[in-house]
This record gives sequence, C-alpha cells and structure tokens, in this order.
Amino acid sequence: MTWKENVAKLRDDMDAQHKRRELALSGSRKIIQTASKCIRHVHRKQFDEAKGLLEQGIQQSRTLRAEVQDAPGILYAGYIQDAEKELVEAAAVLAAVLDQPVPTCEDLGIDIAPYLNGLAEAASECRRTVLDELRHGSIAEAERMMIWMEEIYEELISFDFPDALTGGLRRTCDALRAVLERTRSDLTLTINQRVLLDELKRH
Repeated sequence: MTWKENVAKLRDDMDAQHKRRELALSGSRKIIQTASKCIRHVHRKQFDEAKGLLEQGIQQSRTLRAEVQDAPGILYAGYIQDAEKELVEAAAVLAAVLDQPVPTCEDLGIDIAPYLNGLAEAASECRRTVLDELRHGSIAEAERMMIWMEEIYEELISFDFPDALTGGLRRTCDALRAVLERTRSDLTLTINQRVLLDELKRH
C-alpha cells in the first residue's frame, strides 16, 4: 500500500468514526429528551403517558447501543452513559411514585455505573414529589417517598469502589445527602405545623 493509499484509508476510517460519533450524540440527546418528558408526566400524575415514554426511551437506548456496539471508543465515551443515567432516573422516579419495584440493570439494558448514578438522581428528583404531597396535605405519602429516598441513599453509599468504576457515584451521593437533609427538614416542619394546628383546633 502506498503512502497516499494509506492516508486515504485512514481518512475514510476517521470519517466513519466521525459519523458514528454524531449518531451517538444525536441518539443520546433523544434519550435524554424522552426521559425528561417521562419525568414531567410523572410529576403531573399522567402515568400512562409516562410509561409509554419510558418504553420509548428503553427502545431508543437499545437501538443506539446496537448501532455503536462495534465502536467501543464511542460506546463508552461518556455521552451514552449520561443519557442512560437519565433513563434510569425516569424509570426509578416512575416506580417510586407508583410504589413499584425499580427496574433492574437487565430490565433497562444499562451498565452498572450509569444505573447507580441514575438511582441517586432519581432519589434527588423525588424531593419534588415529597413537596407536592405536602402541599396537598398527603403527609403519609410524603413520608413514604422520604423513606424510599433514604433507602436508596443507604444502599448506594455501600458501593465503596473507585470513582473510575462507579462513574463518580460518591459525588452524586454527597449531593443526594444534602437533598435528603433539606427534604427531611421540610417534612419535619410540616408535620410539626400540622400537630400544632390540630392542637389549636382542639382548644
């Protein structure tokens, strides 16, 4: 092979990688958008729509992985994992609000690191549900969600492995701990106010 032929082949290979990368970026954005829509529908209690969007996101993720499976440099570059993390967040938030088991890695077709980080972000996202339930006077449901958030946190902090393996899970858990503290404070304050109000009504 001549030098020019060699360079031409390298250029063609690089062009193919570039197209694959653009495909991965575009596919990742679609997954993130679908997951975000799913979470919005969950907060609006539009659960049928949320379930449909979650299934759509899972299919988008599987299709994208299949398209770049033979390009590990692209598959594990990070942006696909970020998108899958958002998908896990959507799946976990939906499961938590419906009081159903959280789908597994195998259910979603997602690797361990984005799965764990997605769970942590789902627990943080559920703060909004707790506050919504408090505003509607649903103390018991707010407490149930708070317990779910705490259980997720307690399990995640047990994954004491290097960040290179967990995708920075320790930092994500630190952020979740701060969310838990604020949410617990809001819940406690609301319960105390409710108790005080009930006492005033009795007198």
